[in-house]
Amino acid sequence: MDKTHYITPDWPAPANVRACITTRTGGVSIAPYASNNFGTHVGDDRAAVEANRKALCESLGLSKAPQWLEQVHGVKVISAKDDKLVRTADASFSTDIGQACVVMTADCLPIFLCDTSSLKSRASQVAVLHCGWRSLAKGICAKALQKFNSPPQQLMAYLGPAISQKHFEVGVDVLEAFFKSARSAGHADAIASAFISGQRPLHFYADIYELARAELKSLGVTAVYGGDYCTYEQPERFYSYRRDGVTGRMAHVICLE
Repeated sequence: MDKTHYITPDWPAPANVRACITTRTGGVSIAPYASNNFGTHVGDDRAAVEANRKALCESLGLSKAPQWLEQVHGVKVISAKDDKLVRTADASFSTDIGQACVVMTADCLPIFLCDTSSLKSRASQVAVLHCGWRSLAKGICAKALQKFNSPPQQLMAYLGPAISQKHFEVGVDVLEAFFKSARSAGHADAIASAFISGQRPLHFYADIYELARAELKSLGVTAVYGGDYCTYEQPERFYSYRRDGVTGRMAHVICLE
């Protein structure tokens, strides 16, 4: 898989942080998973998924097996390991050179994290989070920050491709879940501004990017980048579960070099 088939996050991370976001092009899967699907749980041919994963590892020159996850919309954050075991969690963290952390999405929000405080502007810790609204409201960001030995003010985040507000209509239960998680009046105000009235009674359009920014700010992370794609609106580039139902998954990879 050549570099034209993935996105490099636009953020001022230290030079030894390697991160990439795959698109749906450049793989071997056939419709409706065409073509660069990384999810083994969506009905795609297992051999095609494994071929896509192998090509990604070769393209990135990964020296260790990446940590793949079975994602369950929870808040568990695990330390990535080079043992080829799939672990149940929605985020992984690493301090090991060459150990890639990976999450998969098809509308949910991926968040990359790294520290910026090490000597010679080198990062020493990285993580990637799979943030559907449930994980975000339940506090996955706070769980991930607990893994870092740097204060939040010395961390930075990048918000990868997710569904945009105008395509993400949710029920009142989602709004209530976020308000219950508010840490301050200011946080509650930021949450409120991320919702607008929907087409149906007691429904709202949620801005998952703004909800993530509000959450990270409430935790002390102010260096936040990204948040400028819409998976739903770009079918030629991104998978979208809400748009297509049966579809593949993009991979979001981060490691230290």
